Amino acid sequence: MTIRNRLAAAMLGLSAAAMPLSASAADFVNILTGGTSGVYYPMGVALSKIYSEAMPDARVQVQSTKASVENLNLLQQGNGEIGFSLGDSVKLAAEGDAEAGFPAPLDKLRGIAAIYPNYIQIVASEESGITTLEDLKGKSVSVGAPKSGTELNARKIFEAAGMSYDDLGKVEYLPFAESVELMKNRQLDATLQSAGLGVASLKDLSTSIPITVVSVPAEVSETLGAPYEAGEIPAGTYEGQDEAVSTVAIRNYLVSSDAVSDDDAYLLAKSIFDNLDELRAAHSAAEAIDVQQALNGMPVPVHPGAQRYYDEVGVSAE
Repeated sequence: MTIRNRLAAAMLGLSAAAMPLSASAADFVNILTGGTSGVYYPMGVALSKIYSEAMPDARVQVQSTKASVENLNLLQQGNGEIGFSLGDSVKLAAEGDAEAGFPAPLDKLRGIAAIYPNYIQIVASEESGITTLEDLKGKSVSVGAPKSGTELNARKIFEAAGMSYDDLGKVEYLPFAESVELMKNRQLDATLQSAGLGVASLKDLSTSIPITVVSVPAEVSETLGAPYEAGEIPAGTYEGQDEAVSTVAIRNYLVSSDAVSDDDAYLLAKSIFDNLDELRAAHSAAEAIDVQQALNGMPVPVHPGAQRYYDEVGVSAE
């Protein structure tokens, strides 16, 4: 049997013991994403179409979540087959970091593919007067949903810059879309969002009010080290952003669990790279997905089924 077996008996409100497993099993692929205004969700929708064709007997669905941390915990619990996550979250999950939301090491996680990088994008309203990280002191800033991958990134960025949440005037723990709505209503000065370039929430914001994209100096990424690296938000990514802005980038991963069969994990990996055009049509962030980099920096063991695919196409970790 493939993917996760769900009993028809349970759907009917009957005991699982009421009928034999072989007579009631249904294949299921649950794709764990993030908020609907981020990048994970539209990419997950595109993946659902791809997987529906690659696995015609499976029921495929997309689940909107709080993203990285929640996705990894759900995978460990057997409540998903594949999920999106930031690389630092995956690393902390494997190690077991209670402060990050992982009281014990998540030992069932298995890697499927490294995909596109997230960019730390700090955007302030022009009228706030914020132009640098230092200017965020005393201001109201949203740092992402509590213990989300974005919020973990925010803590690290401020720490590496010699700052903390205590330096801010007010800290809001809000998803992307809610942060943007507060900024439009002049109830928030800035938002930090860890996402692919051209994320819908910030595009919406930049067409609604004048904004400033705040630079994160290169020395911040140097202080942080791997899996963080220096990045750049190209000029014109958002309305009114006339110059390229330096920042910090971190790779995203698609992660599964050891409960997924080797054959299914093989299809989960292969289908991504056989259908890159569909993923790129869903969001421009997918332009950065490259099979040659699919194993780079993987913080957890690669799923044996995914490894079989990479062996076939001659891809190895750098």
